[in-house]
Amino acid sequence: MSLSRLHVALFAAAALLAGCAERPDAPPPLSGEGAFYGSMAKAGARVDAAQARDMISLYRRNNGLGPLVLDPALERIAQHQARAMAEANDVSHETKGAFKQRLDAAGFAGNAAVENVSAGYHTLPEAFSGWRQSRPHNANMLDRRMKRMGIATAYAPGTKYKVFWALVLSD
Repeated sequence: MSLSRLHVALFAAAALLAGCAERPDAPPPLSGEGAFYGSMAKAGARVDAAQARDMISLYRRNNGLGPLVLDPALERIAQHQARAMAEANDVSHETKGAFKQRLDAAGFAGNAAVENVSAGYHTLPEAFSGWRQSRPHNANMLDRRMKRMGIATAYAPGTKYKVFWALVLSD
């Protein structure tokens, strides 16, 4: 089974277990079909933040936690970080300032917040899977204090990774 089809199967199984499938008899879309599997490795591509929220919230729900809501300010912080990493061709929380400094400057001083960054994943399911498989990133997504999120990607065709991801979660 290919990695993309495995992601489809895992997500479909999770949706069915959570009782979220609208039509359990309908097969999930194949890799490359629809926005969910759309590649971020092209100019103008934007991750669907609502789909990301739904995926991460379902994962949290399956782990006994509450859902997340999208926060436009956190999306701006995530977009700034994804672009900064793409410009620097570097995956780091410190690319254009420490995470805490960036949060404070955006009006989140004193908030509990975490950040997942990554690069090289071309689709949302790939990035999500990578974060789940990384102990610190997974802990961030399952942090019970987190209630809001912002997510963004940046495409940089002349770089090693091509696609840079940032996910910011806050209380």
